Amino acid sequence: MLHKTRGIVLRTVKYGDTSAIVNIFTELFGVQSYMVNGVRSSKPKAKGNLFQPGNILEMVVYHYEQKTIQRISEFKLGYIYTSLHFNIVKNTVALYMIELLQKSLREPEQQVDLYYFAEQALQALDMAPLGIAANIPLYFTLKLAEHLGFRLNGRYSEYAHYLDLQEGSFTDLPPHHSNYLDAANSEITDRLFQCKSWEALDEINMNKDKRRKLLYAYLDFFRLHLPDFQELNSPPILHEILD
Repeated sequence: MLHKTRGIVLRTVKYGDTSAIVNIFTELFGVQSYMVNGVRSSKPKAKGNLFQPGNILEMVVYHYEQKTIQRISEFKLGYIYTSLHFNIVKNTVALYMIELLQKSLREPEQQVDLYYFAEQALQALDMAPLGIAANIPLYFTLKLAEHLGFRLNGRYSEYAHYLDLQEGSFTDLPPHHSNYLDAANSEITDRLFQCKSWEALDEINMNKDKRRKLLYAYLDFFRLHLPDFQELNSPPILHEILD
């Protein structure tokens, strides 16, 4: 049966001489794999570049519940980036976001709110000043956790200034384990999490070392709450580019 859906390209793997298997986070069906024939041809009409990771597509797809690999009938760009693919900082941030989605989303089920958040995040990154782009990985990671069901609870205050990553909540005393943030990092995390817009990230200033430590702490938060969460390859590259 044919369906219209939007989708974010997560990964493309070569298949044969001219085809590819494309992993796409779709609006209607969650993460799906699609066989696409002829996209790696040298012919002028070949559209392999449309399946670059991070691209947002409008598609008409065949979908059968019993199949693990689906097929695409029609596809075109659903959003045309103005800077993301051409700016090394934004492109590296986008690759981190895509890898985090890929490692976090495993079930082929509809997650419409999460899909819209991810699409909005990529568009916001595309339009953002570079000063904001540096904070987007932190904000995206915290908000993705919320969409996945393990959001932060409570608020930072003088009575609760330690963030317990195991419990996902702020507490007045350091927990009896090492998975927590100190007062300074807990306060910044609360400020990031409470931002109501991407533009508000510009108001949160921190140096590269603090961003690095926070990002790895947030990824530890994922490991504590997502079974079999795998280590990401992109953070070292991200930190090198942001430096």
